[in-house]
Amino acid sequence: MKSLREKTKEFLRLIRFEHTLFALPYAVAGAFLGARGLPPLGTCGWILLAMVGARTAAMGFNRLVDRRIDAKNPRTAKRASATGVISVPFLVVAIILSSVVFGFAAWQLNPLAFYLAWPTLIVLLSYSLMKRFWHHSHLVLGFALGLSPLGAWVAVRGTLDAASFPAVLLGAAVMFWTNGFDILYACQDLEFDKAAGLHSVPARFGTSKAFLIARLSHLAVPILLFWMGWEASLNWVYFVGAGAVFVLLIYEHSLVRVDDLSRINQAFFTVNVVIGFLVMFSTLIDILWLGSKLK
Repeated sequence: MKSLREKTKEFLRLIRFEHTLFALPYAVAGAFLGARGLPPLGTCGWILLAMVGARTAAMGFNRLVDRRIDAKNPRTAKRASATGVISVPFLVVAIILSSVVFGFAAWQLNPLAFYLAWPTLIVLLSYSLMKRFWHHSHLVLGFALGLSPLGAWVAVRGTLDAASFPAVLLGAAVMFWTNGFDILYACQDLEFDKAAGLHSVPARFGTSKAFLIARLSHLAVPILLFWMGWEASLNWVYFVGAGAVFVLLIYEHSLVRVDDLSRINQAFFTVNVVIGFLVMFSTLIDILWLGSKLK
């Protein structure tokens, strides 16, 4: 029997803990936009803890409710939740503890962050159920990740009003970015999803149309990023970064074809992590070095 330490390590591998890097850069960018500079270090720490708690709860819930589906899918059959290496009680406890951590971190930030934490958690958990009902479930995942910059803004400022519009635009960019790459990733499971009665854009429209929808979704990303920079009165460093994101998105789509998904992991993981950190660093450098201020 595995020890608690071994099970915890297995759980972190199961939920791909390192993929917290997908949403974290946008939360950091949202925090710096909200603070109009460097946020208090204590606030940054609570934001980080909230991010980790929220994502761990969401991924734990995903592995819990999908364990039987994953066991039938050759791509996911070896997941610890599908094989039973990580038990249902362990997953339930992990989800509850992670949710408590998320709520506690939000409580430490400000009242509005705490009140909004719970509907946010519902959105994060609901994604795992959407593919049973709606082929645009990818948008729900995008919406969930897109809440990260807006949540960080609220964490820093304690308000949500018209001045929050730049964070809303950044969140929308994250939503369409996620929608696009998740559609491409779902092309791997097209046949399985159709056979299992699961809903996805590839299963509903086929690979060719799924690629088109993903490209259109990603086309919205640089538009929203440039719009955000304009609304936030950012300078040339940020806009260079936003332009580079557009180039990387083109590169991402060049890596995969309708008849060749062999490089999907490179497109999904490597390129998208670079995109996230590019947005983060171009925003931070612009604000800290050039002293950009929100209107």
